[in-house]
Amino acid sequence: MADFIPLLYLLSAVMFIVGLKRLSSPATARSGNTIASVGMLIAIVVTLGFGGIVDFRWIIVGMLIGSTIGAVFARRVKMTGMPQMVALLNGFGGGASALVAGSEFLRSQTVPGALPINVGISVQLSVLIGALTFSGSLIAFGKLQEVVTGKAVTYPLQKLLNAVLLIGAVVMVVMVVADPQRTTLFYGIMAVALVLGVLSVLPIGGADMPVVISLLNSYSGIAAAMTGFVINNYGLIISGALVGASGLILTQIMCKAMNRSLVNVLFGAFGATSSGAAALPGSTGDKTVRQVTAEDAATMLAYARSVIVVPGYGLAVAQAQHDIREMADLIEARGGEVKYAIHPVAGRMPGHMNVLLAEANVPYDKLRDMDQINSEFERCDVALIVGANDVVNPDARLPTGPLAGMPILDVDKAKHVIVMKRSLSPGFAGVDNPLFYMENTSMFFGNAKASVMALVKEIPEV
Repeated sequence: MADFIPLLYLLSAVMFIVGLKRLSSPATARSGNTIASVGMLIAIVVTLGFGGIVDFRWIIVGMLIGSTIGAVFARRVKMTGMPQMVALLNGFGGGASALVAGSEFLRSQTVPGALPINVGISVQLSVLIGALTFSGSLIAFGKLQEVVTGKAVTYPLQKLLNAVLLIGAVVMVVMVVADPQRTTLFYGIMAVALVLGVLSVLPIGGADMPVVISLLNSYSGIAAAMTGFVINNYGLIISGALVGASGLILTQIMCKAMNRSLVNVLFGAFGATSSGAAALPGSTGDKTVRQVTAEDAATMLAYARSVIVVPGYGLAVAQAQHDIREMADLIEARGGEVKYAIHPVAGRMPGHMNVLLAEANVPYDKLRDMDQINSEFERCDVALIVGANDVVNPDARLPTGPLAGMPILDVDKAKHVIVMKRSLSPGFAGVDNPLFYMENTSMFFGNAKASVMALVKEIPEV
């Protein structure tokens, strides 16, 4: 039977890859998730059945507790809480890898014979990356949950301190690998990694959380792969490598979508200060804002032949996705066409808006990526912005400024623009949005859900 174990792990790896491939499209994502889950089940069964495990009691207890917690979270966590959930899962993955690798290191202290150098390196790197991922993910969770401030938190000598901690951790890793009996240094690596995770994520603002989540996801995969080498488990090595690679690719996609380098995201302290205060509805200073009522907005939408909806985090917070779908149905019943423009960094994590709209049964073929939809705004009758801000800010086209060079949705080129927002307050970037004051823009102030419900009531009356 031992000859079939690598083949079973290979089968699970193939299912992981196929599942990842199918996750690239909303239409196939559900089946992709199922295929990858079955692959993981095969890997777990093979590991438990042929891994030389003698006592299953604690394993069963752990599986029951973990499965219960996971099932409760899966059913109770709202779509708006998914970014926080993903951040926590990244942290749990990193923490688990660090604990497994750490337990193997401590076990080796009681077993005669030197720890092989390749295993020693894998152990210490797994502990370092896993612990950093755990504490960093907890801070990311706190920022998303607004338990910790979403602004970038900076302090004197911040970059120097982080560099010293990282160099110190690497030096301790080398020393422990050279002499595995230095148990005190092993605990020092874990402690420094935990501190470094906190100090690395605190200076990153809320606007960059999609990138941070992707990067921490990659870290958790790398830590898992390292742990796979420690315990000689093919399934863990393969799955960890896939998560690490896909996380890095997604991180790069997110950085490209914001036209910023990863170094700038990690060390630029974007969002540390705000250049604009939260303005009340109608507070415009010397700028002119055109406000519309529900009746006015409903009239524009009812007679529009082409409507493009741009969802943002405000839509997610208000849980207005089902109401948006109902409104779109009313427009289409009158002969109009409704599409949805999805910016890569809209929301709090990659794909947030896609998942949110899919929950409301919005047809997949109506969800358009930025590259697919931008050319259509010029022919669009009404662009309806629901809770989005920075991703539609025309100032991003300027050569300088906080948003300079960031690819945006060209909503300002539509014939009419309706912005649904609570106030004129700036987005995560902390800068004013000139879109609000353009001649073809109408501001519809209020809670997104209440506003959309008002439109649903008014459109049939037009």
